Amino acid sequence: MTPATTALLTIDLQNDFLHPEGAYGRAGQGAESILALPDRIAPLKSALTKAGGTYISAQFTLVPGRDDEPLIAAHLKKLRPFLTKGDFTPGGFGHALVDTLAPADFTIEKVAYSAFYQTRLEYVLRAMKIDTLIIGGIVTNGGVASTVRDAHLRDIHTVLLSDGCAAFKQDVHEATLTSLGSVTQVMTCAEATAAVGGAQ
Repeated sequence: MTPATTALLTIDLQNDFLHPEGAYGRAGQGAESILALPDRIAPLKSALTKAGGTYISAQFTLVPGRDDEPLIAAHLKKLRPFLTKGDFTPGGFGHALVDTLAPADFTIEKVAYSAFYQTRLEYVLRAMKIDTLIIGGIVTNGGVASTVRDAHLRDIHTVLLSDGCAAFKQDVHEATLTSLGSVTQVMTCAEATAAVGGAQ
């Protein structure tokens, strides 16, 4: 990989998902495999950016509507009834990237699974002349998988971090890695760090 044309893209590694005082933490939702991701990805971020690469954070966003009630899709409201005013709101604590990975060179607000859907991500990639995305985050079978497939459709080379993404269930995570093997290259965080010129 050439660092100057490579970006690390993390999906949804933000306080409302990971911090104990975030929306999911308050609701008792989470998994140890998810909480471990920022520390595992941080050395890769450091190595890539020091070598001239770019770090992009895609962050799930609930757009505040009238009276600040969040615009939540019906299926999401049914799945996550605990979501309420202030959760995943741009500028808020919960919406922010976790401290371990902050700051990002670019922040992409996303309203659906894919980081490409109705966002400025593709514009940023073209403007920065990035042709390779290293992707990690949560969840493997949701936002990560959707983003990998959308990148593939756009002829953007991707590297999926096998231990840099996670799902709420390990078997789902592993099955998704297998299914995505036909459209992406799969590496560990250590392997990707070495590939961009950092120490393993």
